[in-house]
Amino acid sequence: MRLRRARPTTAGTATGRARVGRRTKDLIKRLEPGDIAVIDHADIDRVAADGLIDSGVVAVVNASSSISGRYPNGGPLRLVKAGVVLVDAAGPEIMDAVVDGQIVRLVDGAVLGPDSTDTELGRGRVLLEEEIERRMEESRFGIGHELQRFAENTLDYVRREAELVFAPIVVPKLQTSFAGRHALVVVRGLDYKEDLRVLRSYIREYRPVLIGVDGGADALLDVGLKPDVILGDFDSVSARAMEVGSEHVHHVHPDGRNPGYEELQAFGKPYVEFVVEGTSEDAAMLLAYEGGAKLIVAVGTHDTMVEFLDKGRAGMSSTFLTRLRLGPMLVDAKGVARLYEGTVRRSDLLLLVLAALVVMVVITVVSQPLQVILDGVWLTLRDLWFDVTGTF
Repeated sequence: MRLRRARPTTAGTATGRARVGRRTKDLIKRLEPGDIAVIDHADIDRVAADGLIDSGVVAVVNASSSISGRYPNGGPLRLVKAGVVLVDAAGPEIMDAVVDGQIVRLVDGAVLGPDSTDTELGRGRVLLEEEIERRMEESRFGIGHELQRFAENTLDYVRREAELVFAPIVVPKLQTSFAGRHALVVVRGLDYKEDLRVLRSYIREYRPVLIGVDGGADALLDVGLKPDVILGDFDSVSARAMEVGSEHVHHVHPDGRNPGYEELQAFGKPYVEFVVEGTSEDAAMLLAYEGGAKLIVAVGTHDTMVEFLDKGRAGMSSTFLTRLRLGPMLVDAKGVARLYEGTVRRSDLLLLVLAALVVMVVITVVSQPLQVILDGVWLTLRDLWFDVTGTF
């Protein structure tokens, strides 16, 4: 559940312990309620914003532009609506000027040090909801340019990696069987908590293979589900998730890149390698596809163009092509939830029939005709007993 907090009494004013990190994804792990996050994150995406909000920060100081106007990214608006003070475009110097762990104050965009002289460590601009909405509206006119860039990047990727994209894939040997089953691929991305909540009935009935992509393993554990397989580079998997007995699959790229190798070795758990091009969520889907899964349901993955642009890296071209490869076998969790909520499960029908039988029995027991019959049987038995024994 997302932490709720009162909005600051004065716009742009906050005090807290600064936590500095150039990679928002990693910094979120260290944040505690009341902290002020100092980041360098151009065009804050919605997933990053949700992570910052859930951590309980009271303010975010961004060295870069939180919404540059390239496309209508929703992260800044989510932060501000949650009551988080957002100081924008404080400049790259702020990353070195603020010492991790020191107490800082924010006043109208100024980042002030802990001493009594209020030394100014840097200055940005406080973004308010009205300005963010205006920038988002303006950026919608330029999204066509971003779409063109994305298309060009995808075509360039196909030209360079065409053989890898559709080449046969060697699937690692796993104890978990995908053949003929549904597979649920969980990425700790946009709306993943809501998706998992609405899919609980579906999961209970179909019992799909549960694949946690890095932090997606913890997302499953948070809702009481154990992942069958954990796949990724293991840079955001908790020690708790590594102890639940799942099978571990390390995503390795065909060119030999194996990000997260050191983290995986530190856990000291057995694992297998899956060599395939693309992102880890691509690898998880391809693992299920090549393993013979009947249907692949995606939770928290990227589907819309804004979500693709939010991810902000060339590797998203492989994600687009992976979806082309999987075709109708891949469905989004939200679509499954909408279809499934209208179906009647066999267990529901059985409960309905049992309830009806119970009602019928109760009605019969208390009905007058049955009472007359029971009284007659009792009198007959009593008379027979008297004839045999001579006593009542």
